[in-house]
Amino acid sequence: MNTNVLSAIARIVETPIGELSALYVGRNRVNSVGAALEKYIKDVFAGTLNEVDEQKRLRKYNEVFSYGGNQNNPPDFMIKYGDAVEVKKLESKGAELALNSSYPKSVLFANDAMITKKCRTCEEWVKRDILYVAGVVQKEHLSKLFFVYGVDYAASASVYERIKKNIKDGILEIPNIEFAETKELGRINRVDPLGITYLRIRGMWGIDNPEKVFEYVYEPPGRQFEFAAVINKEKYNQFPLEDRERLEGLTNTEFLISDVEIKTPDNPIELKQAKLITFCR
Repeated sequence: MNTNVLSAIARIVETPIGELSALYVGRNRVNSVGAALEKYIKDVFAGTLNEVDEQKRLRKYNEVFSYGGNQNNPPDFMIKYGDAVEVKKLESKGAELALNSSYPKSVLFANDAMITKKCRTCEEWVKRDILYVAGVVQKEHLSKLFFVYGVDYAASASVYERIKKNIKDGILEIPNIEFAETKELGRINRVDPLGITYLRIRGMWGIDNPEKVFEYVYEPPGRQFEFAAVINKEKYNQFPLEDRERLEGLTNTEFLISDVEIKTPDNPIELKQAKLITFCR
């Protein structure tokens, strides 16, 4: 079975979600709403939304995913020879996405220091597209869901690496410190006269909610459940024709695909063609 973001969107439309808690929490599968959201997104991609047999669900995961995720490192999962997916749970519609030590990715590289060895070696790859999924969950109800690829959302890695380098260079100008390289911004050793105290320096990255970022092409209608996806046209056309035709053939009156122009993250004055896909009910 092959899967991708278009088939996942089709499943969201064809099988609207109820309460996350009713689907996942309390069934000995997850113990938090955040984990329930991630599980739901995995089921959307794997086609296991209605699967009640956990062994069958796990076998399907093994069939379609090459990497199942790690709590402290991006991404949350990777499709076999396909996209990486990062899921973020938000508690209010205007909340920002907290990315912690990892800056936002336009694409994911296998040599990224923030990913695990297992992620790096699960299959042969150098770089892959990363899809950000932002879900607003209030009182265990999923009210908003937004899909956007990093290439349409985040600047190139050099933009963020420059900031990291400038911070490190500034720290190194402090006299009489012992600086050590780490996966974070760095570490200063032997701060005190005894040489037993150290200071970890880490970034806490965040990025605006994609609904806010793309408010110039998408205005939420204020419905009980609101789904939106922004996919640049070049990426959209790379998906199999059968998946595009399946999505475009959906007859639900609450589902819409529109042609829009979006800003290029590295140069906002430059516009590119994209698809805005919405499902609000």
